[in-house]
Formats: sequence, structure tokens, C-alpha cells
Amino acid sequence: MGILYWLVVGLFAMMAGLGSSVGGGMCCVMILLFPISTLLVGLFNSVYLVSQRGASIGQGVMNLKVVDINGNLLSMGTAFIRLIARVALGFVPMVGPLLDLLWPLWDEKRQTLHDKAVGSFVLKLQ
Repeated sequence: MGILYWLVVGLFAMMAGLGSSVGGGMCCVMILLFPISTLLVGLFNSVYLVSQRGASIGQGVMNLKVVDINGNLLSMGTAFIRLIARVALGFVPMVGPLLDLLWPLWDEKRQTLHDKAVGSFVLKLQ
């Protein structure tokens, strides 16, 4: 996604460099492109895929499954709140994401903070 972002940045920079009126307002679009694309990828990977098959792309490769307390797949709403909780922790520079990542090391149920927020569990499949 980062490579695609920089390709698009280069394209818009070229357009702005040519002096065209199209390139003039593109700086504002470029500032929003990365967060919006990250959100869209997150909605697909962390909400849609987790609610439909129980795992994101990476979790599927690692043979993991995200379930609720009853062992069922998460609903789209629950998966969305889980994504929002993870994103919110990212707004606490350095500490939030690191704490979320390391929390299972000392947690009795081995949950991350964003899993605790919705009561979900990540299981290793055999």
C-alpha cells in the first residue's frame, strides 16, 4: 500500500509541476489519501474478512481464528468496534500500539487490549 501511495504522490507531483490547474488542489487530496486507504483496507481486512471467515489475511496465513466468547465468528459490528479500538490505541504515540501488542504476554486470557474491548479471542487452529 505504501508503494502505491508513493506512486500516486509522484503522479500528482508531476501534474502540479506541469502547472496545470488540475494539480493545484491535489495536495489536499494527497494528505487524505493514506488515512482513507488505510481505513478502507482495514475495513476489508479486519472487519469484512474477520466477520466472514474468522481471520484477516495475515491471521489466515498464520492459521489463527478470531472468535467471541461462545466460539462464534464476530459480527461485522463487533469486528468494526475491534478495529476502532486498535486505531484509537494508535493515537497514543508509541505507548498505545506497543502496550496493545505486548498485553497478551501478561494477560491471563492472552488477549490484546482491542480484543478485550469487544470480548474476542484469537485461537490457534490445528
